[in-house]
Amino acid sequence: MVQATIKPTPAKTRDVQVATIGNNTQVLRSRTWDRLKFEIEYSRQKGTTSNSYLIQADQIALIDPPGQSFTQIYLETLEKSFNWHKLDYIILQHVNPNRLATVQVLAGKAPQAKIICSKPAVNALKAALTFPEWQTRIQVVREGDTLDLGQGHQLQFISVPTPRWVDGFCTYDPQSKILYTDKFFGAHLCDEPIFDDNWKQLDQDRRFYFDCLHATQTKQLETALDKFTAFPNKIYAPAHGSLIKYSLSRFSYDYRQWCQQQKAQELKVVLLYASAYGNTATMANAIAQGLVQSGVAVESINCELASTEEITQAIQTCDGFIIGSPTLGGHAPTQIQTALGIILANAAKTKLAGVFGSYGWSGEAIDVLENKLRDAHYSLGFEPIRVRFSPTATTLEECQQAGREFTQKLKKTKKLRTPKQAVTETQIDRTEQAVGRIVGSLCVLTTFHDNQHSGVLTSWVSQATFNPPGLMIAVAKEQNADLIRNPGDKFVLNILNEGRNVRRNFSYQSSNSFNNLNTKTASNGCLIIEEALAYLECTVHSRMESGDRTLIYAVIDCGEVLENHGITAIQHRKSGSHY
Repeated sequence: MVQATIKPTPAKTRDVQVATIGNNTQVLRSRTWDRLKFEIEYSRQKGTTSNSYLIQADQIALIDPPGQSFTQIYLETLEKSFNWHKLDYIILQHVNPNRLATVQVLAGKAPQAKIICSKPAVNALKAALTFPEWQTRIQVVREGDTLDLGQGHQLQFISVPTPRWVDGFCTYDPQSKILYTDKFFGAHLCDEPIFDDNWKQLDQDRRFYFDCLHATQTKQLETALDKFTAFPNKIYAPAHGSLIKYSLSRFSYDYRQWCQQQKAQELKVVLLYASAYGNTATMANAIAQGLVQSGVAVESINCELASTEEITQAIQTCDGFIIGSPTLGGHAPTQIQTALGIILANAAKTKLAGVFGSYGWSGEAIDVLENKLRDAHYSLGFEPIRVRFSPTATTLEECQQAGREFTQKLKKTKKLRTPKQAVTETQIDRTEQAVGRIVGSLCVLTTFHDNQHSGVLTSWVSQATFNPPGLMIAVAKEQNADLIRNPGDKFVLNILNEGRNVRRNFSYQSSNSFNNLNTKTASNGCLIIEEALAYLECTVHSRMESGDRTLIYAVIDCGEVLENHGITAIQHRKSGSHY
């Protein structure tokens, strides 16, 4: 991540810069040369602009009025452009408490104007607008909806929800070919140029903005980028910084590259949260910055927006997780309780955990999260962080430090648990790599007999010979031993990956279904489980009856490691007399 460089610019008076950027279209850049807020995204201290856009065709639309820091000077400037009673639409591409202060004044000055927003923004607007009759002026738009202002300005709306802005959408004007991108493609930098004439000098500011706002939501960002390619854009009009005209393709390319860099990080942390008033979300963003700065891929999940399937998949594939919650009526929100249940059912105990949250009076939700995770024997990467009401600058720095501390413990844990004899395909062939993963490992043995696929869980596996490569398996009669009793019988040994819950589909006593598993057929006809760490295709060579088990010696025909950075799952038993 690009580190913040503290170079404050000389103080100047706040103002609103107005310029024509297209047919019937103006930008109003509310400017401050000072650091606007204490949030981390402003820490380069180069000021910022809050960009709003005015389209005056047959009908008049105002896009994204600024927050309350600029309300007065913004409205004074706007009054010089048109009569309030001629304003038809106020378009809010996302809603936050800061912006609502300006919206309230606008709604009062232009009582005839409709307020355009997405469905998730409606509740926030209804709570903010003082008079009940204003609520009838809210017009909800969805993906693909249009708004015709006349003279070719038929605005098209593009839904782009993210964990941070669940109500987000962007707007495209085909007349001017301007894409109003809101929080995408911005930078916190206050200067004179309207457009990106000096775009080569903006790289660090753009990257820092990306890291602060989007590094934790790359999945949703890539979806948005794919949608943007459908429009013949000439200008990107973001909420902050200069408008993008001369570096459209370069900036889009940079966003995709930065997304790929985040996903390519060796370690991944899932950050789950819900936020009633924005305070817990602010803490989550600060923790995420500490993680990103330390070289960890972070996936932010707003539990109010995510499905149980999305949370489950994220928990199963991460190296560590952090969960944050507000306290509402002495409890965690239902969405956080659901997420906690998913964690306890799916997250391996070896995964590092973290807890944080905000509260108004008591903070029971944070205690519940901590106690549940400790009782389930999860290790915490930092001491739980509790904030009463809104976080301060000091608190946010503490959150950042917690993210860095979590990363250091995660890296240490990963190093201790990573096999020391790791090799690459250039050193030895794939089959030998797969054989090297057999260390008393937890495996699923799959067979194919009478057009029926079967699988059974076993951990009684050991490498038996080097040349030819062979292994020994001890199986019981109740484990369908008859299916691999005879020389020439084929099977696949799927060596399981620590942290993946494949084992729940099987038991030691019986073969179960392969439902909910991704599989493919091996060359010997048996199934390969794609979530496994490695697999070996084997042929039975000989057998020997021994006590209550049959010892099977098999020759390994071929094999492959499916996940180079995984760790072999081990079966830990408390007694040698039973599984």
